[in-house]
Amino acid sequence: MSADNIILVGFMATGKSHVGRLIARMTGRRTADIDEEIVRRARKPIHRIFSEDGEAVFRAMERHATFSLCDGGNKVISAGGGAFAQELTRQVLLESGTVFCLTARPETIHYRITRGSPNAAVRPMLGDGDPLERIGQLLEERAEAYGYAHYSVPTDDRTPEEVAETVLQIYESSVQSLGGPQ
Repeated sequence: MSADNIILVGFMATGKSHVGRLIARMTGRRTADIDEEIVRRARKPIHRIFSEDGEAVFRAMERHATFSLCDGGNKVISAGGGAFAQELTRQVLLESGTVFCLTARPETIHYRITRGSPNAAVRPMLGDGDPLERIGQLLEERAEAYGYAHYSVPTDDRTPEEVAETVLQIYESSVQSLGGPQ
C-alpha cells in the first residue's frame, strides 16, 4: 500500500468519478475507479450485482477491488458511495493516501440523480419509496464513517473543476506541511 494516493469518497452523485478523472488529468496521475473495476470484473452493472447476487456479494467484490487498486501509489482513486462505510475498506483507503469526502446536501444529490440521468433508475441503494427520504437516511447512517476522511469538500453549487481545484489545493498544502494530511 502506498500513502501518496488522492482518494475520493462520499455519497453517490457527489462527483467522485468525474472529479477523480479531472484531478488525474491535472496532475498526470493514474485514475482508478472502484465501481468501474467491480463492473469490469463482474462483467455486469452494479444494479445487477445487487439484484442477482445481493449487497453482501457486492461489498466483498468492492473490498477486493479496493485492496488491489490501492496497491501502488501516484493514483487518484474514486470509491463507491458506500465503500467508506465498510470498516475494512475504510481502513485500507485511509492507509493508502489522503482521503477527501465529497459532500452535498440531500436535495442536491436527489437533483443530480434524477435530472434525466440514464442511471437514475438503477441506484440500488435507493430502493423503493421516496428517494429524497432514503438519501437523507443513508447520509445519516454513513455520517460517522464519512467523518473519518482526512478532509471534507462540499460540492453543492460548484463545478467539478472547482471541486478538483479545491481538492488539489488542500492536498498540496497537506503534503507541504508536516509531510501529510492533518
